[in-house]
Amino acid sequence: MDFKENKAIYLQIAEHMMDEILQGLYPENDRIPSVREYAAMVEVNVNTCMRAYDWLCSQDIIFTKRGLGYFVCEGAGGMISQLRKQEFFEQVIPELRQKMQALNISTDDLIKAL
Repeated sequence: MDFKENKAIYLQIAEHMMDEILQGLYPENDRIPSVREYAAMVEVNVNTCMRAYDWLCSQDIIFTKRGLGYFVCEGAGGMISQLRKQEFFEQVIPELRQKMQALNISTDDLIKAL
């Protein structure tokens, strides 16, 4: 997996896992690879992968069953969409607005381009 320098690696791993969930690779209520397995798959330290899993758990995207491993939460797809929309409105839109002002691009110009 290729990582970008402008974002924490554990968040990039979490985003990758969310992409895989949205693609149906890991359906709701199904088991996902263990932390060690996934760390080997994406070629990162186990601790970094554990941090990604902890973050995904905190966002109610995955959950753990003691002794059995991690599983995809019911409704994870909706939660992922909600998180991505929030990120879009909080990060992408302000950056876009700033670029549009710098380049003197009107909202009408943007709508036409879309």
